Amino acid sequence: MRLARSGDREFDLILWGATGFTGQLVARHLVSHYDRDVLNWAMGGRNEHKLAAVRDSLGAPDLPLVLGDSHDQSAMETMAARTGVVCSTVGPYARYGSPLVAACAAAGTDYCDLTGEAHWIRRMLDGHHQQAVATGARIVPTCGFDSIPSDLGVFFLQREMRSRQGAPARHVKGAVARLKGKASGGTVASMLNLMEEAGADRSVRRILADPYSINPEGQRSGPDGRDSLAPSYDEGFKRWTAPFIMAGINTRVVRRSAALLPDVYGEGFRYQESMLTGRGVGGAVKAYVSAGILAASLGALSIGPIRRLIAPRLPQPGEGPTPQQQENGSWEMRFLADPVLVRVTGDRDPGYGSTSKMLAESAVCLALDPIEAQGGFHTPASAMGPLLIDRLQRNAGLTFSS
Repeated sequence: MRLARSGDREFDLILWGATGFTGQLVARHLVSHYDRDVLNWAMGGRNEHKLAAVRDSLGAPDLPLVLGDSHDQSAMETMAARTGVVCSTVGPYARYGSPLVAACAAAGTDYCDLTGEAHWIRRMLDGHHQQAVATGARIVPTCGFDSIPSDLGVFFLQREMRSRQGAPARHVKGAVARLKGKASGGTVASMLNLMEEAGADRSVRRILADPYSINPEGQRSGPDGRDSLAPSYDEGFKRWTAPFIMAGINTRVVRRSAALLPDVYGEGFRYQESMLTGRGVGGAVKAYVSAGILAASLGALSIGPIRRLIAPRLPQPGEGPTPQQQENGSWEMRFLADPVLVRVTGDRDPGYGSTSKMLAESAVCLALDPIEAQGGFHTPASAMGPLLIDRLQRNAGLTFSS
């Protein structure tokens, strides 16, 4: 039984981390799309002056501010008890996010974030899933470019397959067809933290290598093997492919959706994800070069001294593209299960402009829409599915087509 709903709380939604680069973009989207009489929300962070400056820049002088520190368990519990939903942009989540998830699970408060950190999701699953089930809290990580396009793209395809073929596809392939935008400083920071933890803890390395690491307990095996870092030619897409760095989290989120929604995905479901590099010799060369660069980069970052030398030269948290660069960015992903091909596109750069809109709409969906999902750890597809697809197409510049 759910402890409380948004109407029983002071706020429908609290945006936690509103002074960060992505947090400000989420706040701007909420101000521009939702009147206060529709969505009763507040901005949260630890610095009142910075929060007030963001509020002033938004032209929303009456927007409430909530203060706290991510490491203060009591403050996180107080915040969670005040709202129906917490939307967090404060990462790396393995470093800053655990007290807030614990607080939301205990308070029956819905939660969403931008994490792509599989080891941390598994840690939170093991520690708080049962309590979230008991309180009715819907905990929904990975609500940005990691991993909404993959998760909802496959969900959309499976519904198309049932409509056209009468049964879901047992094997779906996903691929990035176009990426135009800067690397996210927050994503880089999370990756560096992940590499550091993996270097120090063998159990983290095992979780990262396990293709079913965030599946429900008792369903952590299946037909998919470990991620491949090799280039290959895909007969279905009829293009060369290279490994996609975010496939390590995207594939696991999709597999968890399949486990949570067996009526949609069927039995024996398989999913792999890559990046399309083109046709012919040019596509092959690009695939091999991309795969080599990725392998070399991951190898270098796994070595502590090299990682610490490189880190200051990489995009930093809080850094981001200009508004014009965000608007000029775009992305496209494709999902294939013969005879259905689904395209999912976004109209902004994936790391910031598009991600911030996806997260904002996920939070609003949790706060306002008639979601039937029960408490526990969810994926975007298992928690919000068609409701979120509709919101993303209306308000976030995404398209889903087949």
